[in-house]
Amino acid sequence: MAVIVKYIVVRNGEEKMTFATKKEADAYDKMLDIADNLFEFLETSKIKLNETQMEAVSLLFAQNRDDLIPILRGTKPKKAPATPKTAAAGKENPKPKGTKSKK
Repeated sequence: MAVIVKYIVVRNGEEKMTFATKKEADAYDKMLDIADNLFEFLETSKIKLNETQMEAVSLLFAQNRDDLIPILRGTKPKKAPATPKTAAAGKENPKPKGTKSKK
């Protein structure tokens, strides 16, 4: 017989997600805490969003907090790495038409 340990994140009596490690469960729980705080912030703001929109925005910001924090601090966001398709597209026409190369 095997013993399996599962970590379950529960919110308001509802199971949200199950994880294999405590570290993953804690990280998810923290993300939900952040989303809850963001939801409350949006709820009191002058921007009028419906509940579904506030929940979606709150979760988006909470899930991407590592990318969002530098933006809120005033630094430029990191550019996403080029995908093979976009990298190849950039090599097809590296210079705008009508420019001469220097030799």
